[in-house]
Amino acid sequence: MPDLPFDDEHAPLYSLGQVAEMLQVQQAFLRRLDQHDVIRPSRSSGGQRRYSRRDIIVVQHVTRMTQEGMTLIAIRRILELEREVAVLRRELKEARARLREQAGPDAR
Repeated sequence: MPDLPFDDEHAPLYSLGQVAEMLQVQQAFLRRLDQHDVIRPSRSSGGQRRYSRRDIIVVQHVTRMTQEGMTLIAIRRILELEREVAVLRRELKEARARLREQAGPDAR
């Protein structure tokens, strides 16, 4: 059976209004996040913002940071750094796995 769109955390299924209601934030706040390149939701064929489950998780994270007094510029940079750290961790894990394979079964 094929995967359904709601099975994909990156499927853009939710409108601006739905996300604002879900997270109890103003629609203007979500638009501002987009304008400041903090989060870039997909667009429908009519140009309306469409958010994925993954986008919603990021908006929740951003909302917490704004409540702690961080600016959108600082938050954008934090998100960039978090993505870089995730990539580096994945690369490190892969490098360690290659080293274990090269060392053979006797190495620990």
